[in-house]
Amino acid sequence: MALSREQIAQRVAQELQDGYYVNLGIGIPTLVANYVPAGIEVMLQSENGLLGMGLFPTEDEVDADLINAGKQTVTMAAGASLFDSAESFAMIRGGHVDLTVLGAFEVDVEGNIASYMIPGKLIKGMGGAMDLVAGADNIIVTMTHASKHGVSKLLNQCTLPLTGKGCIKKVLTDLAFIEIKNGKFHLLERAPGVSVDEIVKLTEGELVVNGDVPEMTF
Repeated sequence: MALSREQIAQRVAQELQDGYYVNLGIGIPTLVANYVPAGIEVMLQSENGLLGMGLFPTEDEVDADLINAGKQTVTMAAGASLFDSAESFAMIRGGHVDLTVLGAFEVDVEGNIASYMIPGKLIKGMGGAMDLVAGADNIIVTMTHASKHGVSKLLNQCTLPLTGKGCIKKVLTDLAFIEIKNGKFHLLERAPGVSVDEIVKLTEGELVVNGDVPEMTF
């Protein structure tokens, strides 16, 4: 069974390590804030000028002036700080973010990512994605494995305008957790109840499968 948006975020959160500075992109990545594992401390950074982003607020906690990069209301964790976006991007471009979690339209076997433009459609635009893929060494992309028409989003070569080249190392979809290396996709884990054959069928780029592929645990 394909993972829900919340389950994708929950699995990504397992990749967080104590002391990490983490940037969460718009969409599924913002949900990761609600699933930080117990016993570790991370500082979540929002490109619009917040370091120390907390959980999404309850109705009583909503502050309309406190938002993330996707214009969703958020809370601040203990020790959080606020600053302008220029300083925020200085952190990003300076390589001070340990992990970036982004959404995407397409990813290919060379680690290229397309995440900001679909010709003929109105999309929000680039945002900070180009800076994030250039300034981070550790990036996880979250996305659906295929379109609603069953067309793969894990490709031999991206067809949409690129956000970055050769920068993506791991992809977590609603079906699988995949590593990109040596010009191929490598299947690390599969969603509970999803077969390897299903994943292979919906992956256009070459997918390497070694032995028994474990199911994800939550």
